[in-house]
Amino acid sequence: MTEEESVKRKVSQVEGDINEAENMRNGGVNKGAWTAEEDQKLAEVIAIHGAKRWKSIAAEAGLNRCGKSCRLRWLNYLRPNIKRGNISDQEEDLILRLHKLLGNRWSLIAGRLPGRTDNEIKNYWNSHLSKKLNLQSERESDILKRKVCKRKVDTGSREEETSQECENSSNLEYDVDNLFDFSNEGPDLEWMSKFL
Repeated sequence: MTEEESVKRKVSQVEGDINEAENMRNGGVNKGAWTAEEDQKLAEVIAIHGAKRWKSIAAEAGLNRCGKSCRLRWLNYLRPNIKRGNISDQEEDLILRLHKLLGNRWSLIAGRLPGRTDNEIKNYWNSHLSKKLNLQSERESDILKRKVCKRKVDTGSREEETSQECENSSNLEYDVDNLFDFSNEGPDLEWMSKFL
């Protein structure tokens, strides 16, 4: 391919992108949920032409959709080798371990789980696993606090008071009679005269 041909090709791609953007702004492209008929048309055209050049596939299928929408529909929902839903415990465990290692790099995580898409894994993480992980870490921190309080009780009598504080802070229950017990002060209550 000569330089001139490659420049022409790039210019036509940019013009196509501009036209597609204008169509989307003008409301010329169908948005929203896909119908079963649209899915069938898209699958038929991809069976004939292959999964490439999504803009031309959208036009060939007669869909009033942009190329990106067709590509995402095919990759995330219509491909024959996709598994959807019912993520097993083993897959869940693998997602947790890979997320700890890789972070939010969903496509890399999906590459380790055959038949799963990065979009599905990301959605499952955000809707289920992150909440489950937060609950688990809260439980572990509560257990850790309890263990620390028990250790303080075992070490000696002075630390026994702090362990009671640990228990009281977790239960948030106070004995009002003990808080306002002035029986050891004596009859004159000298400290009170400072405030009066």
